[in-house]
Amino acid sequence: MNIPILFEDGEALIVNKPAGLPLDRPRKGGVALEDFLPDLRLGFAREPLPVHRLDQDTSGCLLLARNPKAHKRFCAAFEARVVSKRYLGVVNGPVRKESGTISLNLLKTSSKYGGWRIVASHEGKPAVTHWRKIAEVDGMTLVEFRPETGRTHQIRVHAQKGLGAALVGDPIYGDGTGAARTMLHAVELTVLREGKPPIHAVAPLPEDFIELGFEEGMNLAKVWEQQGEEDQGE
Repeated sequence: MNIPILFEDGEALIVNKPAGLPLDRPRKGGVALEDFLPDLRLGFAREPLPVHRLDQDTSGCLLLARNPKAHKRFCAAFEARVVSKRYLGVVNGPVRKESGTISLNLLKTSSKYGGWRIVASHEGKPAVTHWRKIAEVDGMTLVEFRPETGRTHQIRVHAQKGLGAALVGDPIYGDGTGAARTMLHAVELTVLREGKPPIHAVAPLPEDFIELGFEEGMNLAKVWEQQGEEDQGE
């Protein structure tokens, strides 16, 4: 398995995490991100550390810190919500409006037989996601998601409850049909740094998005990548 590097400097890496690769070792065993961290040292003494999380099925931009001090600063940036994240997801149904904001508190629940999941509940933690419709193909909709908060399964639940349709392939919040995985891609990540150019990367649209007919996402990714390069050049 190849893990492309999208951004690299002395304190950070952004890699394009493949769909299906978990960050932590599964209980039943198998490949995990930690298996690739030695190769991602790239001459540094320490292995890089993930700063945030992506679900196993989610592909795209994952930030790694190359030293403990950088890891602490980047984690603080995520906590302070000064990190810009953009996702593309395929929703299993039409979306009537062109754009909007979903604000639904999220709560983690669990049961003996069903395991754990996230539900919308006024007792949960605040969660806000901005969204924009990009294209519709065969009753499915490509949506741009910009989460303001970073709750577990936030986009997946907000798609189901806020847009009225789960992500294609989602086996927990949808019916799991239409794709081999939950169709969510972390397409862009930007982290501002004091006194340094921002950390920025755009992950190319995966083939399974294109196979569903959403080439528009590929064109958008190219535009965002160009804009990021122009911003860093200023």
